[in-house]
Amino acid sequence: MTKTHQLSRHDLWSLEEYAIKRATFRSQVMQHKKNRQVALGPNTTLYFEDRLTVQYQIQEMLRIEKVFESAGIEEELSAYNPMVPDGCNWKATFMIEYTDPIVRAAQLEKMIGIEDLVWAQIEGFEKVWAISDEDLERSNDTKTSSVHFMRFELTADMIAALKNASGLTIGVEHAVYTYNLELTGETKASLINDLD
Repeated sequence: MTKTHQLSRHDLWSLEEYAIKRATFRSQVMQHKKNRQVALGPNTTLYFEDRLTVQYQIQEMLRIEKVFESAGIEEELSAYNPMVPDGCNWKATFMIEYTDPIVRAAQLEKMIGIEDLVWAQIEGFEKVWAISDEDLERSNDTKTSSVHFMRFELTADMIAALKNASGLTIGVEHAVYTYNLELTGETKASLINDLD
């Protein structure tokens, strides 16, 4: 990952500064996030991360944990910086969302392996399958997790085609859960903005 994409301590506010700016910043981030959520069917959502969403997560963690020392700040940066896309990929949090805990538990047993069956496809190219959970394994032989972290690696040709108005479809292809959606408008534009 290039340094221009990663966040550093210089990109963050002190706890005092953040206390003053938090309401305005939070409102900005919530508005920004609306264009970075892709619902795949009724029960799964991809939340695409970028520099702004990750900065917000770091600032919130520092605030909650009252971290102001350099070592603690660097620890949060190390934990969250891998979620910042680096210009040739998308990074996302994939959530399996069932409100009823009994239903959720049953579905997570049926959806083992779903994290490897999420894809993005630029018109005219093969599907790009998600690379999931690089930090730690979140599934086992009996169930999958309700949260997965994903990376979609794109080629230079795919990026060029996307910037030249090619279509973009995102989907999931599991035996018990299959959906896809063509992205348009502000969501598509927001994801193209991640690519340089």
